[in-house]
Amino acid sequence: MNASKPVTVACCQLAPSVGDPAHNRRVSERAIRSAALRGAQVVVLPELAQSGYVFHDRAEALALAETQDGPTLQLWQGLARELGIVIVGGFCERLEGERVANSAALIDASGVRAVYRKAHLWDGENLIFTAGDEAPPVVETAFGRIAVMICYDLEFPEWVRLPALAGAELLCAPVNWPWSPRPDHERPAEVVRVQANASVNRLFVAACDRHGNERGVNWVQGSVIVDADGFPRAGPAEEGGEQILLATLNLADAHNKRISRHNHLHQDRRPTLYGEAGLLA
Repeated sequence: MNASKPVTVACCQLAPSVGDPAHNRRVSERAIRSAALRGAQVVVLPELAQSGYVFHDRAEALALAETQDGPTLQLWQGLARELGIVIVGGFCERLEGERVANSAALIDASGVRAVYRKAHLWDGENLIFTAGDEAPPVVETAFGRIAVMICYDLEFPEWVRLPALAGAELLCAPVNWPWSPRPDHERPAEVVRVQANASVNRLFVAACDRHGNERGVNWVQGSVIVDADGFPRAGPAEEGGEQILLATLNLADAHNKRISRHNHLHQDRRPTLYGEAGLLA
């Protein structure tokens, strides 16, 4: 890749319908094509965009789950190849032994490059999914070094630090952020955490949320693309609803970890002082 060439990233804030994968494939294809038509080279979809999120139980999730060679990833592979783009999207993955994972695939013109399984499960997800136990992948693509994680993973700074230390330039995170009350005029805490993670790692982050009431659950609708200084370059959109957020980023900026003449975010780390966090050295 040409590290000096800007890259256009899109977050497609959609409303998947739980229990209707065929509909969800149509919605995702429309959004991916629209984003690519507007110049996107990296397209991020929400968490569990293939299946919907609010399952009644594990049996329902299992009935909706797909393997990596299922119709959704086949569709996304065809679109990535046709359009010459990278797609990062969430899906309910069927595992061996009638288990399911909350997963996200990174796909480019050559096919599926990585599948990440959510390591930190949120609330009722613990009753449905098998947690992943592998670090976020960092994939060298035509547009940059891209890492993947999912939603609640972003609340663990040690986890975000791993791909940053591994040389990731852009972290793509499919998310489904359930709405919760917050003080007037305050930004969603989820968005603040994304900005903080980007800033303390000098790492670009694209977090793609969803919209649409699903079985009584509403969403933050906080999709955001954040630069390596921690400032939003696109989103969150105040009006909510379906959105395609676009930002053109110079991912080479993520290589500069200096924040002052005498400070370097990685070299200043003192992991021997951090107890268990020293394992990240």
